[in-house]
Amino acid sequence: MTVDVRLRRGRGALGFSFFVQGVTFALLVTRIPAIQDRYGISDGLLPAFLAAVPVLAGVASVATEHLVKRVAPSAVLRWAQPVVLLSLLGVGAGDRMWHVAVALGAFGLSVGALDASMNMLGVSLQRAYGRSIMLGFHAAYSLGGIVGASAAWAGAHGRLDLFVSYLPAVVVLLPAALLASRRYVDRAEPGAEPGAKAAGAAGAAGGGLGSGGFALLLPLCLVMACAYIGDSTVANWSAKYLQDVLGSSEQLATVPYNVYMVTTLVGRAVGDVGVRRFGAVAVVRGGALVAAAGFAVVAVAPGAWVGMLGFTLLGIGLCVIVPQTFAAAGRMFPNASDTAVARLNIFNYVGFLIGSPLVGAVGDAWSYRGAMLVPMVLVLVTLFHARSFGSDGARYGVRHERPRVVDVGRGGNEV
Repeated sequence: MTVDVRLRRGRGALGFSFFVQGVTFALLVTRIPAIQDRYGISDGLLPAFLAAVPVLAGVASVATEHLVKRVAPSAVLRWAQPVVLLSLLGVGAGDRMWHVAVALGAFGLSVGALDASMNMLGVSLQRAYGRSIMLGFHAAYSLGGIVGASAAWAGAHGRLDLFVSYLPAVVVLLPAALLASRRYVDRAEPGAEPGAKAAGAAGAAGGGLGSGGFALLLPLCLVMACAYIGDSTVANWSAKYLQDVLGSSEQLATVPYNVYMVTTLVGRAVGDVGVRRFGAVAVVRGGALVAAAGFAVVAVAPGAWVGMLGFTLLGIGLCVIVPQTFAAAGRMFPNASDTAVARLNIFNYVGFLIGSPLVGAVGDAWSYRGAMLVPMVLVLVTLFHARSFGSDGARYGVRHERPRVVDVGRGGNEV
């Protein structure tokens, strides 16, 4: 099957946008202790600052749902990404608490619009390609996260000021992102302007997303939230768990998250092949089982090395769930995919907000080994909703590819 060169360029440009966002987010979250020290944010106040970012991102995701009815998702992404990068620079440029509050507020609002619009374009491009490519976009995000975390480590190791640490990334990535944004590809419904979506019957028949349609989307929302509870558990608790519970050294305690990021990258890089061969339902079920096994291994690990094996399994298992959840929403509501993606994206932030405090509360009240069983059970919820990820039509490949690529955007060519 041949693919329009315009689609290939759009795919590359969008992949670069995912990569840039991975770098940016990693640069922010891995320097939180330095941000706290720079602005004198107390331990009691820090959770409020951190919670404000996903809350504002959720608000922006809702706003993006309505905004893309008037302008194309590519336009939202084109201007949201520079604001995210400049907000990151703003976090490192201030010296008063209100400075960082404004910068983090701008970061949260812009990142919500960016996450929603990126995944809108990814879902529509996958439909245009007629085969699974969504995991590849998220693999680019994982690669960016590894690059960003490595850059943050270098900045911390060199005792660089936050602004000096962030400036090279912004100087390089901002113009590159703007240049790449010229090749974004939007989907146009037949007879509709870019950004406008036709209404129809809800559900797999491909219609709008009214109250009945949102009920169909709820299982995917639950899966998204549970996946991010698992992800935030690894991000926030892996180092502490390895050091305090499994008795590792401080240096070794930094390894699990890096291993998790690398296995996430590898899993997403090959995941699209698995979807084309076995179907989305099988891949998501397999991922949920592997992730649950990872949490179980972490919970019973007798030492640090077995614990790292568990975190390795978590990266392999969790990495496929989120991209396939966005893809499933696009298949479920082909004429309202932007709306479905925007609403689904909110539960990304819900899971992020719930995950770390939930594990911490259970750990304090019971034990941190027992706390690891909570995300394990929640990840297994995915098995009960796996059918929401589609049927054979979700396979996109190995006798399931479409013979033609649909026309997308203005001036697109059928091939």
